[in-house]
Amino acid sequence: MIWLPFWATDRFRRERGDGAPPPEQPLVLAGREGNRRVVLAADRAARKSGVVIGMPVANAQALIPGLAVQDGQPDEDRAALERLALWLQQRVSPIVAVDASGKSADGLVLDTTGADHLLGGEATMLRDIVRRLNGSGIMARAAVADTLGAAYAVTRTTPGTAIVVPPREHVATLADMPVAVLRLPTNVVAGMADLGLTRIRDLENAPRAPLVLRFGPEITRRLDQAYGRVEEPILPIRPVDPVAVSRDFAEPIAAAETIARYIGMLVPPLCIGLEERGLGARRLDLLLRLLR
Repeated sequence: MIWLPFWATDRFRRERGDGAPPPEQPLVLAGREGNRRVVLAADRAARKSGVVIGMPVANAQALIPGLAVQDGQPDEDRAALERLALWLQQRVSPIVAVDASGKSADGLVLDTTGADHLLGGEATMLRDIVRRLNGSGIMARAAVADTLGAAYAVTRTTPGTAIVVPPREHVATLADMPVAVLRLPTNVVAGMADLGLTRIRDLENAPRAPLVLRFGPEITRRLDQAYGRVEEPILPIRPVDPVAVSRDFAEPIAAAETIARYIGMLVPPLCIGLEERGLGARRLDLLLRLLR
């Protein structure tokens, strides 16, 4: 999991270069919400001064004299994040997706199983990713854990910029974290706080039926995903209209020679698809999925 907490404002400063407000000047990006002009994104300086996402711009300006206000571009932020996902897909893992589980798209999800050892191990891989992003003016935090929910929580609560949660230790890691990191709606988190359920441990030990009746099934789904009791599929981003061929099997196959044989059978139709578009290939990705 890679979290980019100031993605929109970092991207704005990076693309504007010398035309952007100086780093020490608080910056917010604004947009319309009905008839109101509200804060869509705020940099670190603005947030430290009390600006929150969704706040009316007039209130933010009253809070911070000299606040820099620019128009936000959420669609372009999302497109740029998808381009970053494709960049990581080429260099780190073929399974990369944009994380849009929060209020805005500000993170990337990677499944590096079987790939991290090619990059020096999990810790080295994460440090290299963070270093490259920081060098481009993008603040980043990254974490590896047994579940996506645990990695999401760790990036937002645990000190450090590259965190590796050892295998099977995500349960103990999650226990004392706030319920808010389960990617639940704000009103649900507030409602659970009224019941004294502020930590994931409290939620885990609470009777499920009353919670589902009051808050809906999302609360238990997110909890089970974080603990690994329910799978959370990652749908990787793909280049526009990639040339791809596939083969489905009624039963899983595991023998190396069988896999190799079917890969060979996929090559001719792949070549035909490339030839029809007048394309070649410098790299091919093989994705193997077990559907349950």
